[in-house]
Amino acid sequence: MVRAAVLPAVNAPLQVAEIDLPDPGPGQVRVKLAAAGVCHSDLSLSNGTLRQPVPAVLGHEGAGTVTAAGPGVTTVAPGDRVVLNWAPSCGDCHFCGLAEPWLCANAGAAANAPYATLAADGSALHPGLGTAAFAEETVVAAHAALPLPDGVPLTDAALLGCAVLTGWGAIHHSAAVRPGESVVVLGVGGVGLATLQAARIAGAGTIVAVDVSPAKEELARAAGATEFLIAGEDTAKRVRRLTGGVGADVAVECVGRADTIRTAWSATRRGGRTTVVGIGGQDQQVSFSALELFYFGRTLSGCVYGNSDPARDLPVVAGHVRSGALDLSALVTDRIGLDDIPAAFEAMVAGKGGRSLVVF
Repeated sequence: MVRAAVLPAVNAPLQVAEIDLPDPGPGQVRVKLAAAGVCHSDLSLSNGTLRQPVPAVLGHEGAGTVTAAGPGVTTVAPGDRVVLNWAPSCGDCHFCGLAEPWLCANAGAAANAPYATLAADGSALHPGLGTAAFAEETVVAAHAALPLPDGVPLTDAALLGCAVLTGWGAIHHSAAVRPGESVVVLGVGGVGLATLQAARIAGAGTIVAVDVSPAKEELARAAGATEFLIAGEDTAKRVRRLTGGVGADVAVECVGRADTIRTAWSATRRGGRTTVVGIGGQDQQVSFSALELFYFGRTLSGCVYGNSDPARDLPVVAGHVRSGALDLSALVTDRIGLDDIPAAFEAMVAGKGGRSLVVF
């Protein structure tokens, strides 16, 4: 029996229950979780903003140790420390052929197939985003378990599975920040904190953090922010004042709301780059005039999983962790248990804290 946080239906409260996991089949591995981060995407899955068959075990940002491997698995073995990859690329679709694995058409397929059963009544359970990390153990495809490089603490390594790769990629891949450029990050949650650290590592000059909560300032500055602003109607104006009157070279939106996306755009200098990391609902409509699109010459781009190739980027990021340039523990404000996940969801809605980390 394995304890897990189960989502019985969309918008229903999570229930900690015992589940039955099958032995790993061909091409699968069983992983004993050390930790799992509570990401805003999990909240979006629970409330229906993102689609997820239910009942399901959520959680997609995790790390642990392989305990068993099914037939045909050669990439990892029992005893290996791994980071879960919630968007493993198939290598065969159109987007993988373009070397854009973050857009893989088949990356989410595992989420649609039952992977375990509820011990109480035998009902089928789906794995949230294919990983089901809100559980003591999980079974995933072997290519969804990336070997963790040496020298990275296993518990904190869970953050590499989503927040860090997303923030890192937003800066280094999507926005391609150059040394000395100014960066503004809107939203100082787990991903925002990772983005700030990535901007600092990239050698950005002025780094502005924006959030609705004054309590986030200390976290933001520790992550690399040189300036901190409380979000308001004049945020874009204040960013321009901090960047020589022209606006930031790069703006990264980590909230997923129409108003913050619009603010990020307006805070970007003429010819600059606006990257949208936050996941918003279909009702969040953003408007631009045809004239401003022409005049400002800005680039507006979405950013999926940091436009990262986890197999390529994980060793690079791990190197920064080992050197001390990237502090994973600085992203975590609460270490919790499975029963505390609903409270972590409430904290995210209220804009409190950084990353909550479920520690097993």
